[in-house]
Amino acid sequence: MEIRILRYFLTVAREENITRAADILYITQPTLSRQIAGLEKEMGVKLFERGTKKITLTNEGILLRRRAEEILELVDKTEKEIMIQDEVVEGTVAIGAGDLKAVQILPKLFHFFHEKYPRVSFDLYTATADHIKERMEKGLVDIGILLEPIDMEKYDFIRLKSEEEWVVVMHPDAPLAKKEAVTAQDLKKVPLILPRRLNVQSELASWFGGDLDRLNVLFTSNLPSNSNIMVHNQLAYSLEIKGSVSFWDREKVTYRPLSPALQTSSLLAWRRQQPFGVAATKFIEYTKMFLKQESHQG
Repeated sequence: MEIRILRYFLTVAREENITRAADILYITQPTLSRQIAGLEKEMGVKLFERGTKKITLTNEGILLRRRAEEILELVDKTEKEIMIQDEVVEGTVAIGAGDLKAVQILPKLFHFFHEKYPRVSFDLYTATADHIKERMEKGLVDIGILLEPIDMEKYDFIRLKSEEEWVVVMHPDAPLAKKEAVTAQDLKKVPLILPRRLNVQSELASWFGGDLDRLNVLFTSNLPSNSNIMVHNQLAYSLEIKGSVSFWDREKVTYRPLSPALQTSSLLAWRRQQPFGVAATKFIEYTKMFLKQESHQG
């Protein structure tokens, strides 16, 4: 028995007229008649006596009206209690992310969520996917934006639709800055900075077409900020995700795409069966709805 049908039933009982009740409910009279007939069939009893000018409740109908009023009162009370709970949601949502293009989804998410729950704040933690995942395992981070490849066996996640593009970051005066794109052969001749993550190094090794041991790797680094200081001082070229250098001063560092292009995806993830706080639970629910809407609009 649906709550909606009980509301229909109570409106008919109150108005004692199908046509008037249908007008109040903004549905057609035949539709309302079918819903009431279906309710009677489901209950296995006659609920109304149909007269020429009005319809009245049978004894069974009177009993159902009493119970329906109690049920709907409880439903309305529960909805109000949930709304009150929403109004007082507070706490901090801890979010970990690398320097990725995917982070650009967060400002819009934060804006609309904070409008709904103004007493919720956010703790942004920047690190590599492996480090963020480690903090998620310990319950120190609720949600992570993680660069693949990464083992997600214990996680629920949404694969974000925007691809992350690998680029070579360099000083604007570097010789390779004269090229429109950089090949593996170009990079075999110069000092390099590679990401510290071993599974990412494996992805890059495939792009280079072989073992990384043949490359001149001067540094490894977990995040691009310090790498780009080395780049600015013309010590090496750095392989990074394009999103990590989008807001850097182009007079200090620039970048070129790889040829052939190398792309990977990022995930928005949270631990499966993790006991989250109210604020984090609400944020995960809201994020799933938000990304679903964004996907439909895209």
